[in-house]
Amino acid sequence: MPRSEAENERIRAAQRTAILAAARTVFARRGLAATIDEVAAAAGVSHGLAYRYFASKAELFRALAEEALTAGAGAPDPADATRTPGERLGYVIRALVANRRDHPETFQLLGHVLADPSAPADLMALAERRGREFRRQLRELITAGQASGEVAGDDPDQLVTLIAACLDGLGRLAGQHGMGQTAFPSAEILLRMVMKPEQAPGRRAAERNRQGSRR
Repeated sequence: MPRSEAENERIRAAQRTAILAAARTVFARRGLAATIDEVAAAAGVSHGLAYRYFASKAELFRALAEEALTAGAGAPDPADATRTPGERLGYVIRALVANRRDHPETFQLLGHVLADPSAPADLMALAERRGREFRRQLRELITAGQASGEVAGDDPDQLVTLIAACLDGLGRLAGQHGMGQTAFPSAEILLRMVMKPEQAPGRRAAERNRQGSRR
């Protein structure tokens, strides 16, 4: 019995997803030096099938880069407006660290976009716009947290640079060295660098425990 069009569409979608997943790993490791043959081998499909979905290596790389950039791989989310500014900053930093721990290949791929002089100019421009927006939103969270007395009173731009540098380094290390879950630094360490001591996550948890024991 011939397959229905819906079944054919499901199979095509699954093949495309498998090719993209394999390409994400291969391009993260090799950058633009990777080949379609390497991607096809990693996906377990033929060279011809890979080309059926992506006409060239450049098209495949672009699809991955645009996916990573437009998916907001790192841009802060304002989160729940009922939270204090410091709690919102903590939420964002934890999410950003978790992204780098769980999806290091995405950040390696973005690193190749920024570092490779042969990367398409429009992708470079998109990455730079995303970076500026990320820093702007992060700075807003920091200054709001300073106004509420939760975030350290250092220069906001320096705090943005500190957080961005830590996140960039974590993304690079996780991808290059296959850092396991247990070896990956906790977001709470980074939070202790930017929050006031009395607002640090560990200190607040201990205070809540003390208050609970008094009841």
